[in-house]
Amino acid sequence: MSVLTRDEAQLRAEFLDVHRYTIDLDLTTGDDTFDSRTVIRFTARAAGDTFVEVKPAELRSVTLDGQPLDPESLDQDRVPLKNLTAGEHELRVDARMRFSRTGEGVHRFTDPTDGETYVYTQLFMDDVQRVFAAFDQPDLKAVFDLSVQAPEGWTVLANSITEHLGEGRWQAAPTPLISTYLVAVAAGPFHSVRTEHRGLPFGIHCRRSLAPHLDADADEILDVTRACFDRYHEKFDEPYPFDSYDQAFVPEFNAGAMENPGLVTFRDEFVFRSAVTDTERQTRAMVIAHEMAHMWFGDLVTLKWWDDIWLNESFAEYMGYQTTLEATRFTDTWVDFGVARKAWGYDADQRPSTHPVAPEAVDDTAAALLNFDGISYAKGASALRQLVAWLGEKDFLAGINTHFARHRFGNATLADFIDSLAAATERDVHAWADAWLRTTGVDKLTPVVTPDGGACTLTVERAGSRPHRITAGLYDRDVIGEGDLTLRERVDLDIPQTEPQPIGKRPALVLLNDGDLTYAKVRFDAESFEALRTGLSGLPEPLTRAVVWNALRDAVRDGELPPAAYLETAHDHLPRETDLALVEGVLAFASAQVANRYVRPEDRPAALATLGSLCRDLIRRTEDGDNPGLRLIAVRHFIDVAAHPDTIGAWLADGTVPGGPELDPELRWRVLGRLAVLGATDAAAVAAELERDPSASGQENAARCRAALPDPETKRAAWEAMFTTDELSNYLFTATARGFWQPEQADLVREYVPRYYEDAVAVAARRGPAIASAVGRWAFPGHAVDAQNLALGEACLRDADPAPALRRRLADELDDLARALRVREA
Repeated sequence: MSVLTRDEAQLRAEFLDVHRYTIDLDLTTGDDTFDSRTVIRFTARAAGDTFVEVKPAELRSVTLDGQPLDPESLDQDRVPLKNLTAGEHELRVDARMRFSRTGEGVHRFTDPTDGETYVYTQLFMDDVQRVFAAFDQPDLKAVFDLSVQAPEGWTVLANSITEHLGEGRWQAAPTPLISTYLVAVAAGPFHSVRTEHRGLPFGIHCRRSLAPHLDADADEILDVTRACFDRYHEKFDEPYPFDSYDQAFVPEFNAGAMENPGLVTFRDEFVFRSAVTDTERQTRAMVIAHEMAHMWFGDLVTLKWWDDIWLNESFAEYMGYQTTLEATRFTDTWVDFGVARKAWGYDADQRPSTHPVAPEAVDDTAAALLNFDGISYAKGASALRQLVAWLGEKDFLAGINTHFARHRFGNATLADFIDSLAAATERDVHAWADAWLRTTGVDKLTPVVTPDGGACTLTVERAGSRPHRITAGLYDRDVIGEGDLTLRERVDLDIPQTEPQPIGKRPALVLLNDGDLTYAKVRFDAESFEALRTGLSGLPEPLTRAVVWNALRDAVRDGELPPAAYLETAHDHLPRETDLALVEGVLAFASAQVANRYVRPEDRPAALATLGSLCRDLIRRTEDGDNPGLRLIAVRHFIDVAAHPDTIGAWLADGTVPGGPELDPELRWRVLGRLAVLGATDAAAVAAELERDPSASGQENAARCRAALPDPETKRAAWEAMFTTDELSNYLFTATARGFWQPEQADLVREYVPRYYEDAVAVAARRGPAIASAVGRWAFPGHAVDAQNLALGEACLRDADPAPALRRRLADELDDLARALRVREA
């Protein structure tokens, strides 16, 4: 398929004014395809030529102003419209379209639990063309008038209020002006919980088999939704701009959620069917807040072209965390951001594929799709948090409201956004934007404490070029207690400094970026690092501890702190940790990166033993039942690092961990997956568990467990399923890939490492960007930390011409592989 270039989009936006789409979808024509009829009313501002996009299974007819065009003129995804006269036009397109199994276009899913079928759209970037004909670019907004023919008994949801006209016919109210990629439909025999808030209909929806689980959490989901809605109305002058607010939890969704106006779609893993931690509930609340922020920033005011993706995602990311903190019971959101999301940004910003938060040139849609990464989300949100610290929240919100007023139901650029902020302040926002949004890489800040008579001064060495407004925390040892570190004071600093900062007597610990208000690596002077060895877990605030753990993580990745020292620090301090996001973040890095990739193979058993001992300590600490979330995290990670099957095998046989928790479906599959890796179960046991849990999640877990079995024939079958048959859905592909490669099975799968690069390129070319991304992320042989794997990958990038989505993923994975090799050598 062709891609739309920036130049083409600019020319077409100058040439056309699109008024209205009338779309009729018939979802009753079969399991593989559906019918799509589109009428587009538009104005040509001058005489000339243009094109409309559509990706049909069959293009039945195209009619322009009553005159038929040749369907054979379709070239890839473009129908040329030639010799247009200036003035009003009407284009009619009748096509048969394909359902998707990859989460793109109209995704069709049949629930294995009850046989019910559901469909939903995901039209981001250029997938609207899989559903209906469109002038597909974000700055050609229009009114959308949608009708749907669905099977009887289905509910049809859309961007606006839908009405059932009888006999499976549904009509949606016309939308305000929105972009093509934001059109949304979800249809099926949904279980729905409906309410009203501020005079608007609100609803949450899921497939019927998840109904008991949605009902159990409906009050929490709706409470969060209402609270965030009210908080945004306190922040923003512009009221919510659409006629309803539905949230549909849909199966096999590629992203976390999508901000379709009036119909937000979420991955239905957010309908929890097993025990979860409060941090996971907080994440769901944050995603609700994130997507709701998009109703203003992204939907009401939309980027003009894809170089301003950050205007959507960075803003929603920042607002999601901040508004969840302000409006809900979850008051430590920035801890989770610091230890999880921010690390995603730091990692992405140190790879060769890094890019500015606001890149100056995104040439086409294929390039734009690659920028939905840790930079556009986490780094961008960090930059906005720093902007608020520098500008002040009052002026920041004033600028935001100016932006909404100037560009409501229109499109805007970075320059427009900065001009709106500049109107609210005397500070040089344009210079700030150049320093923060047009540059790449991570600055590094290191404290230098210098004796000055009987006191000391503090200066900050900066490797990098950005200005930073930070707080330095000065901590002394608590000589009365257990050697904990107590806060003496916090000092505000502007980097670069004009002169050294007096700080009195030498503190035990100087912590830069205390409060985590900027985006930079933090290092420690020697005395501060020594104080942390014994006092880390005694630091009084979780956000402070998050900054420290991130600094230690960065030091490991940069080869400055031995991986074993990180594990030892975790073993010593994590048993005292109270914040669940910190425990989860540290254990995840310690197991997935340190134990699995950064230590040498001969040292891995000792690393797993250290983590197993740490998890046992956490389990013992939670025997009284006071902290079930912490206990659940410890149990999960104990399972993941188990080197022997005896203990976890006994848990599975008993159906419970002694003292709790009972093994719900998630934990049962988790144990079975680890037993498969260890060769302590078989395909018959996997089949029996699937019979016990025949749900969609059960199907995915069974695929993962089968692929993890250390059996040559099972591995061959898994490989064929991923790379030859093309029958796996996006989720089943990912599940199989996650099971296939295991560090414990390196010898068994060694022959597949060179095969991966040839087969990955082929399947990515056949199956499109969603599968290409999954191939690069989940099917990559990341366990093989060796020079041969790196050389094979580099040759693939150089010679095999992988599809853009796969190329980007491979480049990132290979850079991480090279980093792991450097860490081992260090």
